[in-house]
Amino acid sequence: MRREPRITPTGPADLAATVALHRRCSPQTLWSRYHRAMPDPATYLPTLLSRPGSVHLAVRDDTGRQIAVAHLMPDRSAAEAALLVQDSWQGRGLGTLLLRGLARHAADGGWETLYGLFLSGDDGRIDTILRHADVPVHRTEEGDTVTAWARARDLAALRTTGESRCGP
Repeated sequence: MRREPRITPTGPADLAATVALHRRCSPQTLWSRYHRAMPDPATYLPTLLSRPGSVHLAVRDDTGRQIAVAHLMPDRSAAEAALLVQDSWQGRGLGTLLLRGLARHAADGGWETLYGLFLSGDDGRIDTILRHADVPVHRTEEGDTVTAWARARDLAALRTTGESRCGP
């Protein structure tokens, strides 16, 4: 019996799976996530996955392989959401499911605002997820970077069809 992809907590203990996910992603996908060329993921992911106060979620396929990862990184007044979905799984609602999961953690942690950074014109990524969200989303643009934010509780309540669209 085939299972739908499932969201699980992830962290330093899952470093190898997270590195493998990054290595399966195209340079364009990684550029969209990090906004610059990145070295070997094994060099920067340990610090990201062990950042104090952060929450990390992963989506695993029916074989248990990590196919997407999301990070919630609180700062002084809000929490940043960052998503990475393997190229072959994009467009199936995984990003929306992860954003909703991060928003729940942010709201439960007392963070009122959840924000994300993306490159101007990067319509295939976070901007698309936010355009489909039926919540007020605010944007500011500085140079080629857009910051979009919304209330964490609004994003946590997102209704998605992602659960029914996640299969290959």
